Amino acid sequence: MRSFVATVATVAAVAVLSAAGSAQPRKKVFISADMEGISGISGSDQLSATGAEYNRSRKMMADDVNAAVRGARRGGATEIVVNDSHGSMRNLRLEDLEGDDVRLISHSFKRSGMMEGLDESFDSVIFIGYHAKAGNPGGLFAHTGSGVLRDVRVNGQSVGEGGLNTMVAAWYGVPVALVTGDDVAVTQVAEVATLAKTVAVKRAINPRAVELRPFRVVHREIEEGAYEGVRDAKKFAPQRSASYKVEVQFQEVAIPEVAQSIPTMTRPSADTIAFTADSMPKAYTLIRLLYRYINPD
Repeated sequence: MRSFVATVATVAAVAVLSAAGSAQPRKKVFISADMEGISGISGSDQLSATGAEYNRSRKMMADDVNAAVRGARRGGATEIVVNDSHGSMRNLRLEDLEGDDVRLISHSFKRSGMMEGLDESFDSVIFIGYHAKAGNPGGLFAHTGSGVLRDVRVNGQSVGEGGLNTMVAAWYGVPVALVTGDDVAVTQVAEVATLAKTVAVKRAINPRAVELRPFRVVHREIEEGAYEGVRDAKKFAPQRSASYKVEVQFQEVAIPEVAQSIPTMTRPSADTIAFTADSMPKAYTLIRLLYRYINPD
């Protein structure tokens, strides 16, 4: 009789534990993947389809992303959206990404660029392969948006791509869980994404030379950082300013000369366009419009 009672009790306990497990919240994770800050990337011939080592770079990019995917799953992710965020934004191949729970956003014709697809339904954001902002003397391949920009300032704060993307995520109340890239880049992005885990996959010696770290070590660190970041990430109330005053400073004056004709745009100096937006996502799309879709040539 005691054996029967014990068996019933054990079955009941297992049922309770199973029910508790099934009640665990489903986590949705957004991964934005650039290429300059990918482990193993060290030369400009690796960064576009015309480069001799581009196909090798695509694999290295997928390997870093997959390490983050594995860690995110361990941290509780049940749905993962990867946004290819470099150049043509057609670098990642779906067949190279691990798992049936991963979806890929591809191609560069996106209003929200590196953050296309993000909304308040996500629980955390991961930045893979990021680089330092324009004007940084030490970051590998340092730039913002494209080679035409000198600086971007939002409400007086100078930010690069990682900073801008963190501000977009904050608008939706979504925390940044992990940032990877060279050592200069992750330190810089962490100044805005203050709660994010960071993994420096390589050491920038100067804007072109770099000290690379072993793939197996880096991938373990990315996976562990993604696991801890996603596990610990806590959504917060959306962080929204009443307005967003943006100044986009260019390397030359040609684009500002054209852009000042756009309604609401002003030109406070020869190389700078300024505007005010009522939301960070709207400000982001206008910044992207300025540097990517105006061609004065």
